[in-house]
Amino acid sequence: MSKVLVIGSNSFSGASFCGWLMDQGVDVFGVSRSAQPADVMLPYRWGTKPGRFNFEIVDLNHDLDILESLIRKERFSMIFNFSAQSMVGESWDKPEDWMRTNVVSAARLAERLRHVDFLDRYVHITTPEVYGSTDGWISEDTAVNPSTPYAVSRAAGDMLFKIYHETFGLPVVATRAANVYGPGQQLFRIIPRTIYCVMTGKPLQLHGGGVSTRSFIHMDDVSVATWLIAQRAAVGETYHISTDRIVSIRELVELICRRLGKDFADCVEVVGERLGKDSAYWLNSNKLRDGLGWQDQFSLEVGIDQTISWVQNNLPALQQQPANYIHKS
Repeated sequence: MSKVLVIGSNSFSGASFCGWLMDQGVDVFGVSRSAQPADVMLPYRWGTKPGRFNFEIVDLNHDLDILESLIRKERFSMIFNFSAQSMVGESWDKPEDWMRTNVVSAARLAERLRHVDFLDRYVHITTPEVYGSTDGWISEDTAVNPSTPYAVSRAAGDMLFKIYHETFGLPVVATRAANVYGPGQQLFRIIPRTIYCVMTGKPLQLHGGGVSTRSFIHMDDVSVATWLIAQRAAVGETYHISTDRIVSIRELVELICRRLGKDFADCVEVVGERLGKDSAYWLNSNKLRDGLGWQDQFSLEVGIDQTISWVQNNLPALQQQPANYIHKS
């Protein structure tokens, strides 16, 4: 199989997907706007993998000429785009940065890609944040109702690629995954942050008491689904990737505390809710399950234990990593 291109290969989801592809023997070319972080944050550098990996620094906001030249040189038949300004609460601080990356640069990328005649699939990785807070289980045709600048920017980017498919035949398929997690995730995300805080004795701030509800899905399950969608989905389609298990953030943190043998009350500090935080995302994934035969394989307990082991085995290295999100314009 020819190489595939993964845009945003330094992100948790992008790096995990690269590693999963390489485990299947697929050669991967990754691009991200920053230099590669420490190996502990890059699943594609763990273990021996039959697939090969190449990397180049490419910033979608500034380097589209470089990216287009790379695409035409390597003639990638599949492109997976995990890149985005992706923090929700922080998008209120400088919303113009989120619009520039997730809307303006997305539009410029779509315009370049529509002239690439050897592209079989462009896989657009997006987010359930575009729906706003959901009322019960929702399907892929639910109307968007974004409630933060981040969600607005992603909804606009989604609509851009939709009209480029409808107007120019750009071979887009899109994924919206529930809350992903697993080894290699940044420490400011809820599951690794909880594990890290409990293990190091740092107080965990629980926004709004943790009453919002989510589905948490292991990134390996998401990688299997993403590859399946790229291979078999009809162009123009969008797929939810989610488990059928819903937990509150508080229940999630309580579960992690129990797995680590700690008392919830000793580990958590309840603070105010984040601005614009949605109370629920319940994604119906029957389209993916029934139409493409996908099933999630990792229970939440197994995935949390796996992530705990990653933190335990790499604690000195992780203590050198940022504990909080660092914004880059």
